[in-house]
Amino acid sequence: MELLYDLNLLHLASEHLTGGWRVGSRVLSQANPDEILARATHFELDGPNHLKISDDSPLNAASGKWEIQRDSLLNRPYVELDLPAGPTRALVTRLRRAPDGAARQLTLYFLSGMELVLDSLTPEPGSPAAATFSAS
Repeated sequence: MELLYDLNLLHLASEHLTGGWRVGSRVLSQANPDEILARATHFELDGPNHLKISDDSPLNAASGKWEIQRDSLLNRPYVELDLPAGPTRALVTRLRRAPDGAARQLTLYFLSGMELVLDSLTPEPGSPAAATFSAS
């Protein structure tokens, strides 16, 4: 695995999260294991704010919207998800990336207690790696 560096979450922008993500690990805690978020294997965060979540079955995909919000007290970033099953949000607890943007890792902590670690499938948009990726 490539060396990844933590990004300062105070400067987190939606461009940092845009792209395809694979669920690398999951801790369910009290989350309902039948919900799409608990079964998800892939996330696609497209701009402007379009979201697609899927598991290994194409019949179990869900589409919705996403955006970054911040709490007023500590300015912590949250990802607000508007899904057919209802809205939810997850605290962004960590975002790591390679110096060239080719690899990223995102950790989300949901209100249900579920934690997802997502690994990027595509380079960060606008990064040197993205230019190489789109040319191939």
